[in-house]
Amino acid sequence: MLKVGALGGLSLSHYLRARATGGERLAKRSGIFVFLEGGPSHQDTFDLKPDAPSEYRGEFKPISTSVPGIHICEHLPGLAKRMKDYAIIRGLSHTLADHGIGKKYLLTGNRPSQTLSYPEYGAVVSKVHPSKFDLPSYVSIDESFVGPGYLGNEFSALTANKPTYGIPYSVRGISLEDGLTVEKYNSQKKLLDDLDTAFRGFEDLDESVRGLDRFGEQAHDIISSPTTRKAFDLTLEKTAEADRFGKHEFGQSLLLAARLIEAGVHFVTVRLRPAEFDFDTHLDNFSRLRALLPPFDQGLAALIDRLKERGLFGETALMVAGEFGRTPKINGQGGRDHWARAMFALMAGGGVQGGQVIGATDDRASEPVGKSYSPDDLAASFFQNIGINPQHEFQTNVGRPINLVRDGRPIYPLFS
Repeated sequence: MLKVGALGGLSLSHYLRARATGGERLAKRSGIFVFLEGGPSHQDTFDLKPDAPSEYRGEFKPISTSVPGIHICEHLPGLAKRMKDYAIIRGLSHTLADHGIGKKYLLTGNRPSQTLSYPEYGAVVSKVHPSKFDLPSYVSIDESFVGPGYLGNEFSALTANKPTYGIPYSVRGISLEDGLTVEKYNSQKKLLDDLDTAFRGFEDLDESVRGLDRFGEQAHDIISSPTTRKAFDLTLEKTAEADRFGKHEFGQSLLLAARLIEAGVHFVTVRLRPAEFDFDTHLDNFSRLRALLPPFDQGLAALIDRLKERGLFGETALMVAGEFGRTPKINGQGGRDHWARAMFALMAGGGVQGGQVIGATDDRASEPVGKSYSPDDLAASFFQNIGINPQHEFQTNVGRPINLVRDGRPIYPLFS
């Protein structure tokens, strides 16, 4: 039964249940969250301190951007040219300098709790603004970390593996790989229907059984849909376009995210786990960033350009962040350690006014000065930009009412 489920879309049918409660209301805006796993160094990217002592300021120099008075790292020339398109938030601060709980905080916008599992951004969008019936509402590249939380498994992400430049891309269940054609899939679906009949009347047993219901019909529609299969088909891109995003996993993942948004998917998380892109730079911070930042710069600049060229920049909320920043002082191994009291985020698209810096840190990038913002405020801003009220009230899976973002408020200068 599990094998048939993997081929026949049982996991897909979990989140398709949303159509019964979410109606046909479509998202006002789509969303892309680029999550920089590991915690990128804020003072070596978007919050440089060139006048600090050498053991704080590091090796990189600031360069001018297209907005007078705003400077970012010399290894981000593409983003420097596009400064008018996005906003930098420098006054971000929290206290959870641990990868696990820090990621949960930044991927949900709610401080982690031992008694309640909060949903990640895409799960909320999947519930409130589902995509059309033959498209997934939420895709995660690569693996989802938090999940749908109290919203339930039907709002989980469709997980897509990381694309590799020059290698034909496929998603299990979408591309129907390993010799499984749509025709063969239909015979598998017939067995799925038989299982559905066999388990009818036992829907209250557990969630895996409840997945064997009529929403499997819509799972079939997605798997066999030409729209979905085309959205994931990177071979349809010209070589020059693939090259523009970069011959690396980060750039190709952002190209895939752009294709999905163009097709009508309402939310994409790009989360590259530590492998090729690991911002956890305890050792050799500067040599590692010299390798990491150029692909990041190239891919993100290409994504901004593509969204603008396709007329989707104003309809797509874009956010870039990691789980925390890095220590102000360089350690004895040329690295920077975990530091949550200061970090950065980027926001663009939708109603965000680009070309500005919001918030500031002190002369050693150790903590905010003046007004500070929390990950909760960042989440409230992101949801508002997508078109979802951050104070929207949900019923948890135990019947408890709860606001979408409990403690945060939108950062209003972003939108003015």
